[in-house]
Amino acid sequence: MYFSRNISEIILQTSETFPVVLITGPRQVGKSTVSEQIKEENRSFVTLDDPSIRVLAQTDPALFLQTYEPPVLIDEVQYAPQLFPHIKMIVDKRKEKGLFWLTGSQPFQLMEKVSESLAGRVGILELQGLSQAEKNQTAGEPFLPENLKISNRKPYNVNSIYNLILKGSFPELYATPKLNRNTFYSSYLKTYIERDIRELTNVQDERLFLTFLKVVAARTGQLLNYADIAKDVGIAENTVKSWISLLLTSGLVFLLQPYHNNLTNRAIKTPKLHFMDTGLCAYLCGWTSAETLSVGAMSGAIFESYVVGEIMKSYIHNNVQAHFYFYRDKEKQEIDLVIERDNIFYPIEIKRTASPQQNDVKTFSLLEKMGVQAGKGAIVCLYENLLPLSRDVQIVPIGYLG
Repeated sequence: MYFSRNISEIILQTSETFPVVLITGPRQVGKSTVSEQIKEENRSFVTLDDPSIRVLAQTDPALFLQTYEPPVLIDEVQYAPQLFPHIKMIVDKRKEKGLFWLTGSQPFQLMEKVSESLAGRVGILELQGLSQAEKNQTAGEPFLPENLKISNRKPYNVNSIYNLILKGSFPELYATPKLNRNTFYSSYLKTYIERDIRELTNVQDERLFLTFLKVVAARTGQLLNYADIAKDVGIAENTVKSWISLLLTSGLVFLLQPYHNNLTNRAIKTPKLHFMDTGLCAYLCGWTSAETLSVGAMSGAIFESYVVGEIMKSYIHNNVQAHFYFYRDKEKQEIDLVIERDNIFYPIEIKRTASPQQNDVKTFSLLEKMGVQAGKGAIVCLYENLLPLSRDVQIVPIGYLG
């Protein structure tokens, strides 16, 4: 089963304005699938996952590009950075749009090589796992509290949303319903560690790196504390920083930056870590059922990571720019998420409740003290209907995300 992706139109539009389109993101989020589904009939497809084809691309890139002439879709292009200078020469000679579509799941070195060879010639797009809207095959728009309208969005109760949280967002788990979740995530981690991490960094002990992943997953939705992670894993703090950087650049985690300015001298300046895929996070932490996860120690934190991830995907998959922050001060007053768009700051409270209260959003008034222009706020929760909580705050059912 193929799930229509919001990024499809963006890829086609970018192909009309750039000679090269690069789609990047974590492994198995559907980069190749969406590209194959929407490509023109005359665009050939080749994957560098095939060892013999990869060797040709690496050892004789000119011959490779004679064999697979543009327009062409080249999958897993990170395996042959030798292609980029030759792609540049073809692009500069032909001066046509949409000659090359490239996909890559190792942004570590890929982006550096692209920047060196294809600057100004490539439109770069990012893809993450299925959004909530994409799972329901509904059109998703960038989330803003002021743009929401009452619709027939699918309602979620605590059981249904934690089933989604536990399953995660990798398309294969939805395209193949009989696929065992544990088998999928076990294979995913093996591939990620063996093919990405081993090739790109000096990780001597793969079991230690897996322990690190589990320790980090248990801290989703929490402030990032390098020393604390180092202590629990038994590695140096500098190693933790290096390994966190790998997770960031491979798109598995996101650091939500704290908001502060010259009027917020009491604000903390430590980022908060979120796993982009809650299914992978839950698997790493050993959660096996939605029921136990929903009442377990991580229930609030992983719910928050899910909401933050869904809101971010609504922007990523529509190729719309915005800045995301959270706010917390030394008195532990907090706003879970702040979306800055067009210099307007929209406060978001994320609450695992079906009974939101006015007191839940009292911290939204802090934005005025920061001297910024505040937009309409939202409390994203398990309430069934879209409803105003006040003149300036919407109650937003979690089904309205994406």
